[in-house]
Order: sequence, then C-alpha cells, then structure tokens
Amino acid sequence: MSHQGSGMRFGFKAGSLAEDSLSVLSFKLEESLSSPYVVELELLSRRDDIKASDLVDQSGVLSWWQDGECQRELHGIVSRFGRGDSGHRQTRYRLRLEPALSRLQLRRNSRIFQEKSLTDIIAVLFGEMGITDYAFRCDPRHESRKREYCVQYGESDFDFFERLTREAGLFYYFEHSSDKHTLVLCDALDKLSLSPHSYPYNALAGGRAEQASVRSAEYRHRRAESGATLKDYSFRKPAYSFLQPSTEDADWQQSGYEHFDYPGRYKDDADGKLFSKVRLAGLRRESEQLLLKSDQLQALSGQKFALSEHPDAGLNREWVIVGVSHTGEQGNAAEEDNSSCGTTYSNEIVAVPSSMQWQAEPKAKPQMAGPQIATVVGPKDEEIFCDEYGRVKVQFPWDRYARGDEHGSCWIRVSQGWAGGQYGFMALPRIGHEVIVSFLDGDPDQPIITGRAFHAVNQVPYALPAHKTRTVLKTQSHKGEGSNELRFEDEAGEEEIYLHAQKDLNLLTENDRHEHIKHDSHLDVDNERRSRIGGNEHLTVLGESRQQVTGDKSLIVDGSQQIKVADKYLLQAGPEIQLKAGAKIVIESGAEVTLKAGGSFVKVDPAGVHLSGPGINLNSGGSPGSASGFSGLAPVLPGAVEQAVLPQGGSVPLSALLVAEEFAAPAVQVCPLTEEEAQSQPQAQTQSAAETSAEADTAETADAAAGGGAASAVTPGAADSQQAETQPQTEETEAERFRREVIRPTLAKLDVVDEDAEILLLGTAAHESHLTMRDQMGNGPAKGLYQMEPATHNDIWDNFLKYKSKLAKKVSALQGSDDRLSELRNNDEYATAMAYVHYARARFRTGEAFPDGQDIKAVAKYWKQYYNTVLGKGTVEKFEQDWWRITGKADK
Repeated sequence: MSHQGSGMRFGFKAGSLAEDSLSVLSFKLEESLSSPYVVELELLSRRDDIKASDLVDQSGVLSWWQDGECQRELHGIVSRFGRGDSGHRQTRYRLRLEPALSRLQLRRNSRIFQEKSLTDIIAVLFGEMGITDYAFRCDPRHESRKREYCVQYGESDFDFFERLTREAGLFYYFEHSSDKHTLVLCDALDKLSLSPHSYPYNALAGGRAEQASVRSAEYRHRRAESGATLKDYSFRKPAYSFLQPSTEDADWQQSGYEHFDYPGRYKDDADGKLFSKVRLAGLRRESEQLLLKSDQLQALSGQKFALSEHPDAGLNREWVIVGVSHTGEQGNAAEEDNSSCGTTYSNEIVAVPSSMQWQAEPKAKPQMAGPQIATVVGPKDEEIFCDEYGRVKVQFPWDRYARGDEHGSCWIRVSQGWAGGQYGFMALPRIGHEVIVSFLDGDPDQPIITGRAFHAVNQVPYALPAHKTRTVLKTQSHKGEGSNELRFEDEAGEEEIYLHAQKDLNLLTENDRHEHIKHDSHLDVDNERRSRIGGNEHLTVLGESRQQVTGDKSLIVDGSQQIKVADKYLLQAGPEIQLKAGAKIVIESGAEVTLKAGGSFVKVDPAGVHLSGPGINLNSGGSPGSASGFSGLAPVLPGAVEQAVLPQGGSVPLSALLVAEEFAAPAVQVCPLTEEEAQSQPQAQTQSAAETSAEADTAETADAAAGGGAASAVTPGAADSQQAETQPQTEETEAERFRREVIRPTLAKLDVVDEDAEILLLGTAAHESHLTMRDQMGNGPAKGLYQMEPATHNDIWDNFLKYKSKLAKKVSALQGSDDRLSELRNNDEYATAMAYVHYARARFRTGEAFPDGQDIKAVAKYWKQYYNTVLGKGTVEKFEQDWWRITGKADK
C-alpha cells in the first residue's frame, strides 16, 4: 500500500549546493526510539562534478511536499557519498543522511567521570562534537543525582551515551526543522504530546487516496518476562540484601517468568528500584505491539497518535510509534527513462500502547579483560592518602585526563592479607606506588586493589638476585628519613632474623616469655637501661661474671644480702671503705684477721692478738675515725610499654624514593666534619687510646697487688679501636679547591654525602672543560664546566625532575635566575647539581652504583657509558689523562 498523488513530491538540499541541484529518485528512512535514524537516498543531478567534499559532513534536508506545501522536513548530516553512472543529461548519486549524534560512533575513548550527573556527562560528550541541539523532558533527578564514579573504557562515545541513558531509564527521539534537528531525551511515554494528525483505519482503500490512512493493522503479543529481580552488595552495608524485585502481570501469559541478575550495578535502594523497573520494561518492550502499514507522511518515532475507525474498538486508543520504516519513490525525476511512474510513499509502523512502561534494550557494560596496573595518587606534598576505610586513589595509564592528584579516581578498596573485625593486616599503598587493580565482575566502575609491584623506579629494598634469599618487610618513615624493618635471611649458614626500629620498640607479653640463646648474647645500650621485676630474679652464671661501672654504683637491699664466695673475696677501693651496721659487725676468720693502716697493724691469729705501731694508746689520746656515710640512689623505674589500641567502629616505597631522589644517600649518612673537628679528631683519638691504656695498666697493677686476676669487661660486638694516624699537610690544588668549595657544598644542599660522587663529578668537569671552559669549542651548544648540552638539560627537567618534586625544589633553590641555560653556564653550583642529577638518573634506571672513586679507570668508564655515551667522541684514555693532569696527581 502506498500513497500516490500528482501533487506529491520529495525534495532534497545539502551543503552549499543550489536547491535544485539534486532530485530525489528514491529514499528509505529507518527511525526508531533510542536509535539514530538513517536515510538512504538515491539522487539525480544534471551536474556530474559534485564531489564528496561538497556534501560529506554537511547538513542536508529531505522534504515531503503535497500540492505545493511542505508537509514534513527531516534534517541530518551527510555521512556517506557515492557517485554513480552518468547518462546523457543526469548523473546518479547515493547519499546517507544521519543525525549529528552518529558522529559519536567515530569517537572511542577511555576516561573517568567523577561526581558528575548524567546530564553533566552528556554535556561533555556532546560538547566535544559541537552538538548543542538537545533537550531533556524527564525527571529532574537525572540532573541532580551525581555519580561518584563512572568509567568509559574502550567504548565509543555513542555506546557510552546509549549505555548510560538506557541504564537510567531514558530514551530519545528527534524533532526536525529546516535548519536543525533536536535530540530529545525522555523517561516515560506518557510525557509525549499527542500528534494532531489523524490515523484513520481504512483497509479497503486502494489506488490514490485523498486522505492518509492506515491500510493494515496487526495487533501482536509476545510472551516475555513477568518479573525482574536485581541484587547487589555494598561494603558499607555488608549484611544488607539490596534485593529489588519488579513485577508486571499480563492476562495473555503465565506469571513466574523471573529475570534475576547480580550484580545490579547499584548501591542504594532508590537506584535499585529504578534499575529493576527499567530492566523489566526493557525486557517487555516487545510484549505488546501494533504493526501498521500506512501512508501518513507525519509518522515519526517518538510520536503519540490516536488510531481511529478500526473495527476492533479496543485498538482505537493512543499509541506511541517506537519504530517506523519509510519508503518513497519519485520516478518522474529520471528525465532519461521516460518513466510514467508517479510519486509514491508508504511506511511500516511499530507502535506500543501509550500507557506501557517502555524502555530500550539494556546495553551491556564493557568488561575489563583482566587486572590492570595503576599508580597511587594523592595531594601534593603528601606521601600517604587514604580514607577511613583504608581506601586510596589511583591513576590508570589509559586515563589521559587525570592530573595525577587526589582526583585521579574514586576511593578504591585495598585487599589486605587478613581482614577481620578490628584485627588483621594493614599496609596502605603510598603515593607513587604501583598497584595491581582488579574489577569486581569485570565492571570498570568497581575497581579493587589486589596486588602491588616494584618497577624500575620503585625498586626492591635489596638488590636482586644478589639477595634472593631475603624475605623483607621494610617501611619508610612518613615525611622523614629512616625505616622500620623485619628481615629474614635464608642463605644456608647465614640464616638471620633482623629487626630494626627507627625510633621506639615496644614489646608486650601478656603472660610468660621464654628465650633460649644457644651461643652468645650481646646488648649495647647507648643511654640508660631500666629494669623492674615484680617478683623474684634468679641468675645463674656457669662461667665468669664481669661488671665494669665507670661511674657510681648503688645497691639497696630492703631485706638481707648474702654473698658466698668459694675462693677469694677481694675488695679494693680508692680512698675509703666504710662498713656500718645498726647493731653489730662480726668479722670471723678461720686463721687470721689483720687490720693495717700505714706502718701500724692489729693481727689476730691462733697465737694471740698482735699490736704493732709507733705508739699504742689504750684509753687515752686519739679519736674514732669517720666516713662519708651511705648516699646511694634508688633506681628509676622503666617507662610503661604502650598498649595496643583497637580501632573504633564495627623497591622501595615512594617516600624512600623521595629520599633516593635526593640521590642515593646512604642508608646511614656520615655527617661531614668541620675543619676544627677534622683537625682535632686524630689527636683526640690518640689521647683517648693512651688514657685507656694507662687506666688498664693501673687496674692490672692494682689487681696484681690485691692478688686478683679479673679481666676488664668486653664491649658487646665491638672491635678493638685503632689509633688514628695524622696525615701530613700538602698544598691544595685548583681541582681540590673546586671539589671542596663547589662540589661538596652543592651535594650537601642536595642532602648527599658521597665521596665517590665527588670524584665522579670532579673527573667529569676536569675532562669536559679542564675546569676553565664555559662554552663549547667550535661554537657547539654545550654549556658550563660540565659541558652539558641544552637538549640533555631540558630532558632531565621534563622527564625526570618533573616527577621528583622534592629534588626539583632543591635544584631550583640553587638558581640565581629563571634562565636555566644561562645558569648552566655561569652558576657552578647549579651546573654541578644538574651533572649529578644526570648521573643519578642513570643510576636509578640501571641500578648500577657509582664507581669506586679510588679506581679512576672505572670512573672514566662510567663517564663514557652514562655521560658521554656511545654518541660522544670522548675516550676513557683521554679522561684518565685529563684527570691526572688537572688534579696534579700525574705521578699516580
């Protein structure tokens, strides 16, 4: 069935072509709700020179005319152009017309939207393609509801747009005028306005009809799901079911056809109810349909109309067109065919009841094929960034729009080795750490961190494979230097458990503690040691026991003290010994008791009592001696061990890298000595050794005089001290002065103390510029005493220091002006820092340590490999020659 009429014609205009340049021979238009329309046009033109550039991506308008009046216009964008055969007077062309929305099909992207509403996201997608003609006729919640985290991953912009709108229960259609088409988003069929055009049913009409009518109608039912139940999970409410059912019964089928799905992609009840309702509507979209054939020119998708005059009165009600296929032919446009065919038009309509809860078919989310690598991010000048759940934020390598800060992603949960109710294992990934991110059910909107990994910058705590037998738990002090460490060494014969506390170590044992050391035990306390024993203390020493107290010693016994010595008991004091008892003192000996003072003595033995002295006074002269009296101090009690606190409520870490980016400072840095300390140190060491030797000799003499042979106590694990030898002073060379006045202070400002680095830099400057040239010979680009090229200098800033903010700040502090290349030439400290950064970057990338400064050939090879490189003309031999000549050490 088709509409024929002498007054009907079709017109088409596109681009900048004249209105009569193209004549419509035929067209086929397919349009439906929530789908871009497509018009396939076959055209004729007296011009044979029309090119693709004249039409593709240009606006075009297809128009329907009746008796000289335009009845309808369809506006679109030309997306396809084809030039066919040319006859005597006309050339055939084929065009495809689509909405501007179809441009989104040609854009594929991966990105993250955070705290954006659906309308915000659509505005971004449309704005990027210059689409401004669109409108919303739906619930305002779509504008107000913010999505915490929404990912477009490997999707075209069009697929992303369709997925989000269908998920939210929105469908779209188009409204047309002569100069534009407007995309309209709606969420319910009952919000569509009723068409003023009539749709009378007339199955008997034939030939040319004076009035557009419906010539065929088929009312169709299809068995479909009668219920949709969705379920999801939220870690914030782990015990809540999040079960959301939606049902709809129909009298033409049984109930009980339930569609269940998990996860439902929602985290609250409001979204769950909406999603289950939308899901069911999408599943039942074809359950009740009216299929029509008509010649109504005004039929278009998204139109509500009223069918009339159908013999089945139940069908004479309001319907909504969800799909329509148009066909038009205009045979008289072909001038060469002498065609007698007129203009015909017909359509086939798919409609649903206007009361129906219709939704487009849900579009599946893209599935993440597997885990992905990401980098933990956070605010500037912070090292650890998390929320109350221990979640962190990351940046994915594919996210081109992320700024590398706390807005890089949503909060992402972190898998831990053990997670219970207020107990378990907790180790937060820090900013800059590389993590492995998995996705729950493959959903890009539900990332979870399931692993961590070292890489070329965040390297392992100990070099591998040299230390492959070590199992290490090593932390890094927050915003500081140092670390806590628990290390296990499993090399046979070298097994060890090593524990290092950067500051305090607290141990709390609620009951017994047992230790059994099968060899030696050493304890070295640099300050005070305090002990408290609540009950008894038992100590058994099977060998010797030695103690040495360099100050005073106090012993307070509140009860009795008993000492039993199987052999000799020898007591020696310097000026005084005092024994004092409240009642009596008894000295008993089996053979002899002697009191001696100067040349006088009293001796008691089995033979009698013997008194000897220059004079003996009995009851006359003299007076009793006195002593200092007891002045011992009570011990200070130890501090309490910190109690464990329960939480309330139901390479190398990045910071180590930030220390390392201050360039491989040693684990324990040696503080540089002042000149006064350097000069006084050897003398002080010699004097200390002499005093120690003298004290030892005195002690040995006293022990021998007293008949004792006790040895001095041994310092645990300490090696014998060596006397420092004083080196003779020599005249300072220019190279040594440059090292002392420029290189060493510059490295100190970078918080680096490294003699090998000093030698490497001195050798580089000595060879590159002879410590004199600041411009490259032959007008080359290199600048400064280290002859660094501007391209190398800029690459260091752009691709290394850019990501090392702390180090970059220290290097920038050495600048005297904003012109860095000028500073490279004229500022020796800045040039030295940049040369060091150059070497240190190579060290980070390769893991190869700086060469031993005592091995100049090794230094030269390191310079050649990482500074001059294979592209340079320098040689190891020339480097060595310049070193010995410039430093004044050619004799070596």
